[in-house]
Amino acid sequence: VQLQASGGGLVQTGGSLRLSCAASGFTFSTSAMSWDRQAPGKGPEWVSSITNRGTTRSADSVKGRFTISRDNAKSTLFLQMNSLKPEDTAVYYCVLGWVVTAAPVGERRGTLVTVSS
Repeated sequence: VQLQASGGGLVQTGGSLRLSCAASGFTFSTSAMSWDRQAPGKGPEWVSSITNRGTTRSADSVKGRFTISRDNAKSTLFLQMNSLKPEDTAVYYCVLGWVVTAAPVGERRGTLVTVSS
């Protein structure tokens, strides 16, 4: 299993970013997927999940601002992040499973999002 996130960067408060996660080594099209994040000095936090058919669920902290989506043909997971806040600063990474909290280790390669105030 390989999960490589990309698309992070430095953005001002109120800005937007779109993250991608390229998945390989398993059957992506039949798997639920999640985005987690880990802020500096804090533990992992679940952000959003999507089933293989497109049903989604998001944490209250990002609801209405972040949108999770997927392209099964390209085995790619997305996270559209709008109205970013400084507290969204974290390493973002994708995780196999539904509403899963896991650390960004091993096959989970994250991307850093920094929101400046």
